[in-house]
Amino acid sequence: MSRLSFRQLLFAAFILTTGILTATSVQALLTLEHLARLGRETAAQAIALTEQSQRLSERTLAMERSARQFLVLDDRVFRERYAAARDEATAALQVLNRATPEFASQLADEWTAQAQAAWEVLQAGKRRKRDGHAVVYRAFARMTQINDSLARESKTEIGSRNDALLAELERQRRVLGVLVGGAVLLAAVLATCFGFLLSRPLRRIESAIGRLGEKRYDQPIVVGGPADTRRLGQQLDWLRQRLADLDADKERFLRHISHELKTPLAALREGVALLEDEVAGKLSDGQREIAGILQQNTASLQNQIEDLLRYNTAAFDAQHLAHSKVDLLVLLQDVVAGQRLQWLARRLTVEVQGESLIVQADRDKLATVLANLLSNAVRFSPEGGTVRFTLSCAGRRVRIDCIDEGAGVAPEDAARIFEPFYQGVRQAAGARNGNGIGLSIVREYIAAHDGSVTLLPRQAGAHFRIELPL
Repeated sequence: MSRLSFRQLLFAAFILTTGILTATSVQALLTLEHLARLGRETAAQAIALTEQSQRLSERTLAMERSARQFLVLDDRVFRERYAAARDEATAALQVLNRATPEFASQLADEWTAQAQAAWEVLQAGKRRKRDGHAVVYRAFARMTQINDSLARESKTEIGSRNDALLAELERQRRVLGVLVGGAVLLAAVLATCFGFLLSRPLRRIESAIGRLGEKRYDQPIVVGGPADTRRLGQQLDWLRQRLADLDADKERFLRHISHELKTPLAALREGVALLEDEVAGKLSDGQREIAGILQQNTASLQNQIEDLLRYNTAAFDAQHLAHSKVDLLVLLQDVVAGQRLQWLARRLTVEVQGESLIVQADRDKLATVLANLLSNAVRFSPEGGTVRFTLSCAGRRVRIDCIDEGAGVAPEDAARIFEPFYQGVRQAAGARNGNGIGLSIVREYIAAHDGSVTLLPRQAGAHFRIELPL
């Protein structure tokens, strides 16, 4: 099956399912044709039995009339009529005998004997005048009884055949029901099996694409199934390796360029410090102002380079976690206490709500995540505001909500707020603008823990929610 393509497997599934349903339909048509043929045969036999029974009775009556007329009038014409009626009655009797041999044979022999006795009377000459009437009367009386018996037996036979037809119809109905049910069940099983065989490679491809989007290049991509999905899996694995190489090149470039920039930057800062200390001579007010501008910008540039190195380090550290049991409530309280001076300086209130929840995680990286969220909330919150952390449990996942009362995130920034080096349009008034890597580090570390971080809509302030496996 692995040699077939996705399209060929779909076609095979369609052919098999269609073949099963077609075979069932053909069997149903054959069954209906068989039942229709049995119905026609039964109806024709019933009509034949009824007609021959009636014909036997009519010919017997004609024979009796001809015999009596011959005995009275002694006319050969009536004897010939008797003979002709006898032949027709005998033919009808033979039909009844063939249709119902199990019960009509004895009655037919007796009827033939009585008819022969009457015929011998008609051929006896003068003796017929003395005892002919009595013999003919007894013969035809018995023949009439035999005709009635044959008529009843014919009706019984017709009823039996109708019952047999109904029984066959019921049996074929059950057989057809089993066939239809089996065909539907088999088609459902085939559809389920083929659906599983075809959907499993698609799920693996979807999972592989998700890992590529999350920059998880450490796991090789293997996709089974049909030939074309396996080729696609090989192409995705090649793409994974290529992206891993590009990501490694990017990290090396950032690391090298950052270190290369730090050396001349250190010389610049040292030179500006010497100027401000008036080592090269006394500065005028204008020169001192220029030296201050240089000092401020070199410090800002150094902070940006350090942030760049920090993000590069965080992207690498996210792939190497040191798991241990972490009490999230205790960790949150420690992070809040660690930034106590910052939020007290802005006269903020930081609340931690919820119960103690234990997770398996990297404590240091989770502390960095919570510290970045708190730092952002402190920087954007108005003086006298409140920052609230809430711990809760939803099923098998832990939720950490961080809510502040700041300006919030602009709607146009919501989709890109977790991208590295991206800064939204709403910045804190009077505060130094960040480099846009805090939230990207949060996303890196949370994704490494198989969790998620999202920005929830809120009319005032920002609301970030972290979910981790319990």
